[in-house]
Amino acid sequence: MVWLLRKCIKCGRYTLKRDSCPYCGGEVRVPHPARFSPDDKYASYKSALRSVMDEEDSNSGERRG
Repeated sequence: MVWLLRKCIKCGRYTLKRDSCPYCGGEVRVPHPARFSPDDKYASYKSALRSVMDEEDSNSGERRG
């Protein structure tokens, strides 16, 4: 299935254009999440990345406060 809807990462508006946002000229991306599969062979890598990102977020919050 082809996703037609795009979302600008700069201004947050939705568009059907694939190259850039017609409002601000920012980069557009597909706003839909990736499909879920119980047989995902990359699941362990994704969970490891999530845990690293969560750890970085919690550490950066401690440094600021």
